[in-house]
Amino acid sequence: MSDMRLVVMGAAGRMGRSLIRAIEATPGLVLAGAVERPGSDAIGVDAGLLAGTGTLGIAVGDDPLPLFARADGVIDFTNPATTLAAAELAAQARIVHVIGTTGLSAADDEKIAAAARHAVIVKSGNMSLGVNLLAALVRQAAKALDLSYDLEIVEMHHRHKVDAPSGTALMLGRAAAEGRGVALDDVSVRVRDGHTGPREPGSIGFATLRGGSVVGDHVVILAGEGERIELGHRAENRDIFARGALKAALWARGRKPGLHTMADVLGLSEA
Repeated sequence: MSDMRLVVMGAAGRMGRSLIRAIEATPGLVLAGAVERPGSDAIGVDAGLLAGTGTLGIAVGDDPLPLFARADGVIDFTNPATTLAAAELAAQARIVHVIGTTGLSAADDEKIAAAARHAVIVKSGNMSLGVNLLAALVRQAAKALDLSYDLEIVEMHHRHKVDAPSGTALMLGRAAAEGRGVALDDVSVRVRDGHTGPREPGSIGFATLRGGSVVGDHVVILAGEGERIELGHRAENRDIFARGALKAALWARGRKPGLHTMADVLGLSEA
């Protein structure tokens, strides 16, 4: 089989540059295009020079349509509006779409699910292999322990992150809720301020921290009487997300249209 040709959305961003470097280092993959928003200073710059890998002969552009027509897949860590537009184009081109974008609404998710009728989409709040294993462990722990164990999720990211709680924290919250057989929206507590009264039994709390250059720290705490269980993950660089996204792309190649998660890629769906 020929090398899989991938387009990177948001090529000038931190994740975009990591993805370009990872593609160059991964056998079986080749960079087919790099896209940035119209007006970006990166337009016209060689993608390899942008990522620090040396000249690749791929100039950053602002029109994904002709690139998608020549590609096998697209890797997308951008923003909801860009991701929805890319999902529509990927569906038209019948190519793989790997989505690591966070901050998507329920309405956005419905549009992505619709696009998955025509494209193979792998979507996850976190592409790290370790985080997806963590989610499986959280689901198991929440299922095994009763509601006398209070469940809290603490996350910290760099000062530039614009959405909260993080997509990963919500992913872990959904895993915990699934383990308990409830809907996260029914038990989620996002904000505590002032005189809140006692903690509601069975609630799943979120605490959000922002500062410095933290790539991503997540801790799930199950606090019972006399003991506390902590399950956590620390991301030390963005390469882990890039490697996971590329693994997802290779896994998705040749599959029938549909919407998948990293749990599917790793065989953890039934964990």
